[in-house]
Amino acid sequence: MSTISIAQAPATRLRITARGRRVLTALAAAPLVAAIGIGALSGGAALASRDAGAPAGTFDTVTVMAGDTLWGIAEEVAPGADPRDVVDEIARLNQLSGSGVVAGQQLAIPAEYSAGE
Repeated sequence: MSTISIAQAPATRLRITARGRRVLTALAAAPLVAAIGIGALSGGAALASRDAGAPAGTFDTVTVMAGDTLWGIAEEVAPGADPRDVVDEIARLNQLSGSGVVAGQQLAIPAEYSAGE
């Protein structure tokens, strides 16, 4: 009788190439980069809120009434200032992309102008 012997396969070791290391590093870093990007993009939204974003006393709020415009609000809160500058500062503080406002909207007014009300 003959016996059949099977030789053991040699143990192979997995080797990661330089390209593979770069891919694994990129995959591991992707969630961190995404989290930092989201944090950077959403960080500016807290500026126009009274809750905790801006220090107390840096702005006051005005509720937009029907028929109000940004220009009219600027002339009302700062009659002695150039309305163009006031409109620009109100738009910047409230992160407005245009000059349109809607009735009921709350607008933050810089403290230097809210004293004139």
